[in-house]
Amino acid sequence: MAENEHVDVVGLLADRLGKHQVFGEPVQQGDTTLVPVANIRIGGGRRGRRDDDGRGVGVVARPAGAFSISGDGSVCWHPAVSVNRIVSGGQFALAAALIVTAIAFRRRR
Repeated sequence: MAENEHVDVVGLLADRLGKHQVFGEPVQQGDTTLVPVANIRIGGGRRGRRDDDGRGVGVVARPAGAFSISGDGSVCWHPAVSVNRIVSGGQFALAAALIVTAIAFRRRR
């Protein structure tokens, strides 16, 4: 598959996935091209009256994963793994289990 055909596939994917995702520069190694993808959220706000300078803008970007486009034209999605979210979820589950256990022991007394 030629490099121009990879760009056409990336363009089609971008059209189908929506406006809240951003594609990084494609990286090619051998027959495979990797296209990194990130989810982007942008927000802004204003506080006070019109003559007040209370304005702000925020941007949050998180990696979503990468598409791999192989030489035969097949496309595969590889999601990004957020270790921080996994650890936070585990800590939340542990805290909930400890609270439930503490409540159960208090009721027995």
